[in-house]
Amino acid sequence: MKKTNLLLLVMSLAVISGCAESSALIKASSTSVRSDVFQELNDGGPIPLGYADLRIISSLKTHKPGIYSKKDLHGTPEYRLLINVDGQAVQLQGSLYEENIEPRWLRDPEAGEGVRYRFGRDLRLKAGKHRIVVAIPDDGLAVEREITLSEGKNNLVLEPIYGATPGKQRPGFYGTTSFKEGIKWFRLKLNGQDI
Repeated sequence: MKKTNLLLLVMSLAVISGCAESSALIKASSTSVRSDVFQELNDGGPIPLGYADLRIISSLKTHKPGIYSKKDLHGTPEYRLLINVDGQAVQLQGSLYEENIEPRWLRDPEAGEGVRYRFGRDLRLKAGKHRIVVAIPDDGLAVEREITLSEGKNNLVLEPIYGATPGKQRPGFYGTTSFKEGIKWFRLKLNGQDI
């Protein structure tokens, strides 16, 4: 019994610690402390020697607005994606539309009625190593990585990892997730490789 209680205490502290780390990272990354790291691009143009173009894209789904509270920003244009590269921050507003899709396979995490967001931004910065923070402040989610950009074009894809569905799992259906349970993490892929 004591071992079980100790294990539950350690797990609770790990969750609280993770939330505190994300909150602190979001707060620190929300404001720019530099303005010389990247330039936002409207049209590509030729890439100067020693520089890299970074295309950041993400497609994710949330519940419709007002389901949980009137103050909930999910499903509204105010729901934003925060990007911070080496201390320079930018908030991305996504294009959004309502969608109701049928399950494409048995455990489709995006099946159902909700709001689809598509985020995208093109940045030009020096090639080499950079520290990037990707966050959704309204969900208390922040992911920090070190990336190495090669000269030329680079793509960073942010794939959402949704929360686990509640209830008793049936055999063979372990680990089912749904956008209705919120975004719990991002999988980052730089030029097709997990980082």
